Amino acid sequence: MTLISDTFEATDDSGKNAQLLTEQEQQWVDKFMDETTLFLGPDPAIMRHHEIMPRTPYEQQCIDEGIDPIEVDRIRKRLAGALDEAFEMCESMGAAPGAKWADLSCAVYTAEGDVTYLSNRGVIAFSAVLHHPIRYIMKNWQHEPTVGINPGDGFFHNDSRFGMVHNTDQSMLVPVIRGGHIIAWVGATIHEGENGACEPGGMPSGSETPFDDGLRASPIKIVEKGLLRRDLLTFLQHSTRDPKLMLADIKVKMGAVRRIMDTVDRLIDEVGQETFVASLRMTVEDVETEVRRRIGELPDGTVTFNQFVDSTLKENILIKFACKITVKGERLIVDLTGTGPEILNRAINSPLASTKAFMAQAILSYWWPDLPRSTGALSPIEVITEEHSWADAGYDAPVGQSLQASFRGFSALQTAFAKMQFSAPIKYSNVVAPWFNQINDFLWGGTTQNGEQVGNLCADLNGMGGGAKAFRDGEDAVAPLFCAMADIGEQEVMEEEVPFLQLVSKRMVRDNQGFGKFRGGMGYEMIVASRGTPNWGFMTVTSGSKFSSVPGMFGGYGCPVYPLAIVKGINIYDIIKEDPTQFDLSIERVMNEQPFAGGDYQSAHMGLQFDVAKEGELYMIAQGAGGGYGDVLERDPELVVTDLELDRISAQIATEMYGVVWEPGTYVVHEEETRQLRADMRRARISRGTPYKEFLKKFVTEEPPADLLYFGSWGQEDDEELIATHWGGLEPERVKGKLEELPLIMIPDRRVLKISRLEARVRELEQKYGEAVIHKS
Repeated sequence: MTLISDTFEATDDSGKNAQLLTEQEQQWVDKFMDETTLFLGPDPAIMRHHEIMPRTPYEQQCIDEGIDPIEVDRIRKRLAGALDEAFEMCESMGAAPGAKWADLSCAVYTAEGDVTYLSNRGVIAFSAVLHHPIRYIMKNWQHEPTVGINPGDGFFHNDSRFGMVHNTDQSMLVPVIRGGHIIAWVGATIHEGENGACEPGGMPSGSETPFDDGLRASPIKIVEKGLLRRDLLTFLQHSTRDPKLMLADIKVKMGAVRRIMDTVDRLIDEVGQETFVASLRMTVEDVETEVRRRIGELPDGTVTFNQFVDSTLKENILIKFACKITVKGERLIVDLTGTGPEILNRAINSPLASTKAFMAQAILSYWWPDLPRSTGALSPIEVITEEHSWADAGYDAPVGQSLQASFRGFSALQTAFAKMQFSAPIKYSNVVAPWFNQINDFLWGGTTQNGEQVGNLCADLNGMGGGAKAFRDGEDAVAPLFCAMADIGEQEVMEEEVPFLQLVSKRMVRDNQGFGKFRGGMGYEMIVASRGTPNWGFMTVTSGSKFSSVPGMFGGYGCPVYPLAIVKGINIYDIIKEDPTQFDLSIERVMNEQPFAGGDYQSAHMGLQFDVAKEGELYMIAQGAGGGYGDVLERDPELVVTDLELDRISAQIATEMYGVVWEPGTYVVHEEETRQLRADMRRARISRGTPYKEFLKKFVTEEPPADLLYFGSWGQEDDEELIATHWGGLEPERVKGKLEELPLIMIPDRRVLKISRLEARVRELEQKYGEAVIHKS
């Protein structure tokens, strides 16, 4: 549909200009267009705008009447208490694993949707993404006679293209109305998991179209004047594999929002409506003002930080996440130009709002964690992107695994800020190496031991390793990057609901750390097997099996890469029953020794699509480690031998990486030999060194290797050309150009490519040996 402007000029069949529309005719056309809207999609003016809204006339009036700062502080503390109480309600009563383990948040918003205050626990990223649906509701439904916004109404939504981290999250947004006017909003959002996507659990790596992403609810009125609409609830329940979960957690969110509303009502009665509205507005503006001031304290300059994703979760490729952060006075500019193009039939694309949300996560968790969780934190920061890149995906791109891009947005800001922060005289948080940023976890689905259809995920992704600091090691398996106070679920609790056991649940993996003067926090291994179900399966949704997900800091090493390991064709429960000594399970032992006769031992990258698991078959992964900080040869030898004694590192790492000599058995450090070994290792470094200009001549190439499926810019930082791989047919072709000049990028089905290669091989053999011989054999 084409919009017709005031200067519309019609053309006849010959191409000549026809008579201009009269003013009356133009009004008729405009009226027709307004009344015949075919489809309301995400509004670009809303979705690309992350700044706080200007004051409304009413907010200005409330502020002009004057307000006591002490009263504002009291309102803020009361709201913070109510939000934390509502958070506890969701966590204790929620049915979803994400609810039980703190993957949620509760918030109070201004009338225009800016987050004023978010619960202290929970997912901080929601503070930068949930203003979008409220602005959509205010623009489209407030004066729409078939919808409207009334006291007691509640709006549901989960579509990340309208403002959400990803489609597994579901929100309940409720207006605060006084005197017929909306003066604020309150809301609760939970990572529900299951959403009816093409694979169970809500984060489909197999998604190839937006329709594979599962439930995509734009903001809809699910609660009308205090009553839950059964017609829409029934629709939502039939849209997922777990209808009981949908009902339970909608009611949980309704209860939590009602609790927040009780506090809001009492506050308005106590301090007055004008004081309450003014305090919300001032909080948002105060955060934005403080962020501008803190940006001004940073040293001017530019930090470039590029990351790469090594997988579409179906095939191995290399996609660049380009990030350049510039500070100039009170301006901070995040430029993502050079990021690879979206891939229209792979799930890893991220809407811009989701990418920005995790930028806010980095700001409020790792830059300035003392600030209120508010839309104002990201508001003064300028973000430059190219639409239809995989960090700024278009409407028609699948986004079921958007975290593959948006997590990189988090790491880019966290890492670049640590470098800027290092030389700043005033620091509001510790300088920290990168946090682990991947979803090393099992998703699952099928029929439970109780006969119910379910799909969701383990909470083991909440055990991401923390980055090392300038003065201490990173915390082991401490928390996900998106939720500092999340919990790691107890397997015994899960076993009451789902038919699999974690035969190995939380055992640290030797050498799984980012090496450095201070090492990154370590991750644990997980080994699972289904039991007592006729229909079950697992999947993993992780990149970083070939290219490290996070680097180190100031000489430290990044995390290792992580494969998936599987043993098919066995039943571990029968094996253990016959020989209990075989319960000595670890990825290292199982894959190196292959102790189970008849087992099919497999390893691959961790982009496993949903895989049907027979009882007792083993699925094995490891959680990731944080980045190391500083030179490995500066690590205290006593810390090295302590890790060695605790079997956290191998003797090979202690000697060849850290350069430590010790007495076997007693773990006493040989100080002189250690100093000599480290001196030798430093001299060896110098001998391997190459002058920078010579290094560039050998290392820098005109373009990536010909056989590498590479996507993104290459070469100079200001190079506007992207490189991509395009399949016009079954054979890949490298293309170059600005993003808007590239063809649509789609990757052929792996099975089609395999069949094509096999057919080509058959033809080759037929030509060589004769068709009759080949078909006979």
